[in-house]
Amino acid sequence: MTNQNVVVADTNSGINLAITVHVTNSTIFTTAAQKPPVAPGRHITISRKKLLKNLEISGGARLNAWVNSKRTSSPTHVKSTPSVNDDQSSWILHHPSALEMFEQIIDASKGKQIVMFLDYDGTLSPIVDDPDRAFMSKQMRATVRKLARFFPTAIVSGRCRDKVYNFVRLAELYYAGSHGMDIKGPAKGSKYKKGSEGVVFQAGSEFLPMIDEVYKELVEKTKTTPGAKVENNKFCLSVHYRCVDEKKWSGLAQVVKSVLKEYPKLRLTHGRKVLEIRPTIKWDKGKALEFLLESLGFANCTDVFPVYIGDDRTDEDAFKVLRERGQGFGILVSKFPKDTSASYSLQEPTQASSIQYMHNCSNLSISLSVCFSLLSNALLASHIANEFWIFPQVMDFLQRLVQWKRLAFQGQSRV
Repeated sequence: MTNQNVVVADTNSGINLAITVHVTNSTIFTTAAQKPPVAPGRHITISRKKLLKNLEISGGARLNAWVNSKRTSSPTHVKSTPSVNDDQSSWILHHPSALEMFEQIIDASKGKQIVMFLDYDGTLSPIVDDPDRAFMSKQMRATVRKLARFFPTAIVSGRCRDKVYNFVRLAELYYAGSHGMDIKGPAKGSKYKKGSEGVVFQAGSEFLPMIDEVYKELVEKTKTTPGAKVENNKFCLSVHYRCVDEKKWSGLAQVVKSVLKEYPKLRLTHGRKVLEIRPTIKWDKGKALEFLLESLGFANCTDVFPVYIGDDRTDEDAFKVLRERGQGFGILVSKFPKDTSASYSLQEPTQASSIQYMHNCSNLSISLSVCFSLLSNALLASHIANEFWIFPQVMDFLQRLVQWKRLAFQGQSRV
């Protein structure tokens, strides 16, 4: 059969798919040295603007600086220049691929209990224009389910805990929503006897009425900004501007700032094209990680190996905790070099530029021509394309962990 490459573009939804029909082989992985290597005599130099660590807009100059920083850190396309390529290579030297370092990571974990912490958006699911459509693929869900059979596994997200649970739909996991302010243990119970069966924790419950009040006010005041979306994550709020015209970013930020002037007990930070509003309490994803380790009975243990995988600025708090503890590793999921406390890196989930079917088209219930017709509808295109997001590295890393543990169990059973 002749392979056919067809590009399907939808200007309304921003979808651009190139579909290739053929059978592919699975990826073969390689290994390297354990410590993130730095070549002898070379220095790490990254000519990239640092993002503001906290969004505290206090005037036109600071506002413009924030907008410029977001433009710099949110490129609409990948630029390929010698300078950019050099920066990428230098950054990779300092934050090598967790896949290439897999064997060394496993060696470091020997004799210890691996505990997995996973961000959701941008890690287990792609970043999408509509946050309500950040669905998890069936393949990723199956992978995380297998992962939880072998390791205590937690989803740590800025989303409302109930919302992220509805996306993941795995009752055997720990869930920490609202940047770790709302935590609940597995609904099915945990097989890890050290852990507490009824883990429930909520930080900042006294702020809930205030957050609801601010949510209603922001919804009303952002109506005039096309593309803006306010999301109530229970213990925090998110103002998404991914679909907002870049020229209106500063105006939207000013609106949010003006609302928060009346609420000094709430603070404003930012993530990936999202403004985050949270209570002014000392709680974050790093604190959530420590709480979950304590709940599992690993508060002061040396035989635990936490692995945290995330893509967002808010995940840095967890990366820092792991560095300070000297246990486990943080893995940053990103396309581009970023300042990070993570030890390793993985490429973020990206839309498949080449959807490679593992079966003949006759196995599909619809023909390619019908599929292309469906893709002309923006809403259907968004839903269909989401099923074909690929996770070339995050999923591979998790699958390798599962395979390694399964083989280890088989080896023990033979003894």
